[in-house]
Order: sequence, then C-alpha cells, then structure tokens
Amino acid sequence: MARQSALAKDRAKKAGAQAAPEGLGEQPQPRRNKPTDGPAAAAELDRLIHERIRLAIVSALAVNESLTFNDLKQLLNTTDGNLSVHARKLEEAQYVVCNKYFDGRTPKTEYRLTTAGRRALERYLGHMESVIRAARGG
Repeated sequence: MARQSALAKDRAKKAGAQAAPEGLGEQPQPRRNKPTDGPAAAAELDRLIHERIRLAIVSALAVNESLTFNDLKQLLNTTDGNLSVHARKLEEAQYVVCNKYFDGRTPKTEYRLTTAGRRALERYLGHMESVIRAARGG
C-alpha cells in the first residue's frame, strides 16, 4: 500500500512538472523525428493487423492459398460473429477477398489474402522484428 502511494505521488509530481505554468496555456511540443526502429516503431504498427484475431486471419491466409469461413473459425477457435466482424474489417481494407458460393446446397465463404494484405503483413512483421531487436539490445 505504501509503495502504491509513493508511486502515485511520484506520478503526480512528474505530471505537475510537465504541466504549463498557470495562465500561459499549453506549451507547444517539440517536433520529433519519425520513428523507424526500436520501441518507437511500435507506434507505427498497422492497427488493423495488430489486433489478435485479424493478425491470426492474415497469418493463416499467408500460408494457405485460401481458407473457408469454417476452416478459419475452427483454426482460430472463435465464434461466427467474432470472425465475421474481423474478416469484414480486413475485407474493407482490401487485405482479404471474400468469395461466396454454393457447394451443392451448402453455402460456402472462402477467403484469400490479397497482394495489399501480404504487403501489409510483411510491413507489420518488419516493424515487430525491429521492436524485438531493440528490446534485446541489438
């Protein structure tokens, strides 16, 4: 409890030191160079792919020519609704294409990774590798 209190006081002290003097308003922040490597690169991660289920969808499609909705659902151990929402977001971003057809009387939905999706995954993996290298001190 005492440690928590000390941490809270330290945070409040730091926040107070960073605040603008009363009456002067907010001070402009200096421009920072765009991060290209290390932990700062995490800010540049593709938020669309960074979400766990969407990353899993894109990764699964990267190593398979195509997968059906049911294949993905079973592979990712997720619900119909959850998979549907995440797949639609990837589709809207044109990272995956969805093909709907009938196999006899059974409706099928098949997904494929697009070239844009593959490039986005490669960029994402490159950023993650940079973050890992920086965290390991290399």
